[in-house]
Amino acid sequence: MYRSPARPANHSHFIFLDPRAHNCYPDWNRAANVTSPSCAATPARNPRDKASQHSSANSPCAVRNSAHAGQHTTSAATTQAPNSFNHPVVGVLELTYQAMELEDDPGHTLTVYPAIPGNPSDEALKLLALWAATENIVESARAQARG
Repeated sequence: MYRSPARPANHSHFIFLDPRAHNCYPDWNRAANVTSPSCAATPARNPRDKASQHSSANSPCAVRNSAHAGQHTTSAATTQAPNSFNHPVVGVLELTYQAMELEDDPGHTLTVYPAIPGNPSDEALKLLALWAATENIVESARAQARG
């Protein structure tokens, strides 16, 4: 999602408009069902946003949302069942998530994806964190050496 040049990054746009989303999620249909209620609300929040056209009445998002109407609830913080993501380095990650509406920024939600402590996805995230930290150290050392 963040490799796309489109800014700001938008999860709903990624799910419904970017073909890479089908590779990102082992169960793309589940991811789309979970996402459709939030993307359906996008035009009301920002009617001038051309990118929100994926939310028009006959778009895949709107059709999916109407089929699942009433199944999504919104609260200040909701924790959901695990989501699966395909990661190119560590494979499938099973992560829970907590979505929090930003009180000072209406219409925006912060979503955090933790792993359940001690499960294989937790170990995979630790490996990725270590890898990222090591990569940053190597890049910094190279920059200083050139420097």
